[in-house]
Amino acid sequence: MEFDLCFTDKEITAWGGMGIMKRMLDHLGFEPVLAAAGLPQPRSNRGYRPEQLITQFMLSVWCGANRFEHGEIVRHDPVLKRLFSFKRMANFKAVMRLFNKFTQATNESVMDELYRWLFGQLSINGVTLDLDSTVMTRYGAQEGAARGYNPAKRGRASHHPLMAFVADTRMIANCWLRPGNSSSANNVQAFLANTRHRLGDKQVSLLRADSGFSDSVFIDYLDEQQLHHIIALRQNQPLQRALVNAEGWWVLQDGHGKPVEGIELTRFTYQASTWRQPRWVVGIRQHIDQRAAPKGKTLNLFANDPVIGKWRFSALVTDLDLPAEAIWRLYRGRADCENRIKDLKYDFAADSFNMNNFWATEAALNTVMLSYNLMSLLRQVLLKTSAVKHSSNSVQHTLQTLRYKLFAKAAYITTESRRPILNMALAMQQRTWMQGLWNASKTIDLPATFTPIYPPP
Repeated sequence: MEFDLCFTDKEITAWGGMGIMKRMLDHLGFEPVLAAAGLPQPRSNRGYRPEQLITQFMLSVWCGANRFEHGEIVRHDPVLKRLFSFKRMANFKAVMRLFNKFTQATNESVMDELYRWLFGQLSINGVTLDLDSTVMTRYGAQEGAARGYNPAKRGRASHHPLMAFVADTRMIANCWLRPGNSSSANNVQAFLANTRHRLGDKQVSLLRADSGFSDSVFIDYLDEQQLHHIIALRQNQPLQRALVNAEGWWVLQDGHGKPVEGIELTRFTYQASTWRQPRWVVGIRQHIDQRAAPKGKTLNLFANDPVIGKWRFSALVTDLDLPAEAIWRLYRGRADCENRIKDLKYDFAADSFNMNNFWATEAALNTVMLSYNLMSLLRQVLLKTSAVKHSSNSVQHTLQTLRYKLFAKAAYITTESRRPILNMALAMQQRTWMQGLWNASKTIDLPATFTPIYPPP
């Protein structure tokens, strides 16, 4: 069948589902918070309000932009303009000019306000904080881009941001951009102090980190701050010998009391040469022949040993007086922050919005983090998905899935009795579901309640 082509003047959007997000932001009071956060102001009376530029940038990220230029995807959408009450939509260069006004002090003051406000919307008795870092490869001459550890692009300049995740709520608590030649634990004490400030009244009940943060100075700092922690250890030669000499290895059991073949645990006291005092260490070993994908590392001191060489070892230092199995299971949950980093890179394009100015890049990165947290709030509170995968039935849709399942809905705006109405083109079986979300977006209970992974005593 042949079709002819014609055009319509009706203003139609492909992103009608964004009306749900707009209603939730209004319910949270997001725009007044932005206005009071101390954003850099325009120098001209004709300049765009910074609140609009931040919102418009996040809107473009939610709709799939992975470059500043892709902000045009929302700029030329008249329905989104009306939906978000913008008089006129800004060019992506206006967003870049705003970020270029950020300094180190501006980044700290603005993001402190926004993060403290966001976590003030949550109710939880103690949070589990995961520290991690990632590599963001750069291809230009951006400030701070330097050659360092970059397993994907060896020798390529990069940034090495330090990040803190709240595991209980699947949100980001803090992010500092750093040069690519920074070590994982570089300036981590100041970062942790700033993170606790951004959490507001939320107490950190447990801190988890990988071996990049096993610096003795940092562990001593955690002891001084009386912060419960579980940190993986680098397997230097003294620790390797301690693991091999440790006694009391026993086979892990599953939830039904059945042995888990190929995984054994032990707990012992150990004092590294740089530690002030002995500490509890949990040893884990997994048999190469009995585990499909064994975790840990082969001990290089004993790689040729016919028995020890068949195992991969890992070790965790902790101040918690708990059984080895409990420590191991608590630490396993830290792996979920790797999924958050993948989400940030692949769904939110966190490593793509880079600029020549270092602090402008950090401002853009932190705004992406804010957009991630707001989307996480929508997923877990409004869509009623579980914050933590307590059961096999819990679902956590990625942003890419939400784009086609919720946001990519054709819609247009009409007016009835001077009241604007968003008309969505939806299949009949989806309308009840969408109407329920529309109503719930203005009635969600705040502060939203979350269940802690490791509640304080």
